[in-house]
Amino acid sequence: MKKAILIIVLLILAAAGFFGLKFYSKYYGNNVSKDGYVLIPHGAKFNQILDSIAPYIDNKESFVEVAKDKNMDEYFKPGRYHFAKGASNTSLVNMIKAGNQSENSFRIGDFGDIYQMVGKVSKKTELDSLKFVNDLDKIATEKGYKNAEDLKKYFFIDTYNFFWTVTPKEFFKKFEDQYNEFWTSERKAKEQQSGLTRDQIYALASIVYKESGGKPDEMKTIAGLYLNRYNKGMKLQSDPTVIYAINKQTNFKESIKRVFYKHLSTPSPYNTYANKGIPPGPICVVDKNSVDAVLSPEKHDYIFMCADPERFGFHKFTASAEQHVINAKAYQNWLNSKNIK
Repeated sequence: MKKAILIIVLLILAAAGFFGLKFYSKYYGNNVSKDGYVLIPHGAKFNQILDSIAPYIDNKESFVEVAKDKNMDEYFKPGRYHFAKGASNTSLVNMIKAGNQSENSFRIGDFGDIYQMVGKVSKKTELDSLKFVNDLDKIATEKGYKNAEDLKKYFFIDTYNFFWTVTPKEFFKKFEDQYNEFWTSERKAKEQQSGLTRDQIYALASIVYKESGGKPDEMKTIAGLYLNRYNKGMKLQSDPTVIYAINKQTNFKESIKRVFYKHLSTPSPYNTYANKGIPPGPICVVDKNSVDAVLSPEKHDYIFMCADPERFGFHKFTASAEQHVINAKAYQNWLNSKNIK
């Protein structure tokens, strides 16, 4: 009798162990075979989610059982989710139900216009570029601007993190907050002292950024040079403004590696060879260093600058027209020697 009871107990324990192991394996065992990201758009159906998940999991049926047990087949949040190798069904379901999506990295560079920027950024969001642009245009008009291009000054060059499901409103809010934080009382005081409008400051900052190649080393020197020209009533004569004018006309499809005399007459309010004064807006998205350079320029008497062929990425500065001709000739000879056209 005792032997029979022992056998029954052992059978029960074995059965419990078997079903317990099966339960644990289904809910908490490893079921993700490789790392990857799964995109779940707004309005997705459960079957669509399963199709997206299938390449990453070993046992689709067990995932479905856990998902339905936890009502994920009816309640889930859209997003970009990281499927880590070795993760369990329970962790995946909980992640998707809670909306714990992974952020995406965006690099905001020196884009010539907002539409060019959106074309790149929107590739990492749920929305297409047209929807993104239309919503930014709406935000711009609500602020009293003409269109999204007038929002350029709100953006700074840097790397940012956003969710795949970010809306244009949420996207812009991040930059607007950063813009407001940047303009401290100290910077506003320097703005007043400069005698420039904020739009002029950003326009000059964009020229400084382009002329410096984004390197902070010469930014304040370059800012001082262009402010000297501006205050003397001279044309700024900045090559990047000519390149921008041409790019605007060709929708940024033409690559200009060298500015020739034929380019200098390009009709555009941004062309500082054809027009006196500061352009009506920035020729690119800027970084914080270039704005600070305009607010705190180096004091000197330079009014000419030319790329230095002996120090790539740097310039020769002078107040002498005669010396500038010599510097420019040396640079032109270097361009010709490299067959840069």
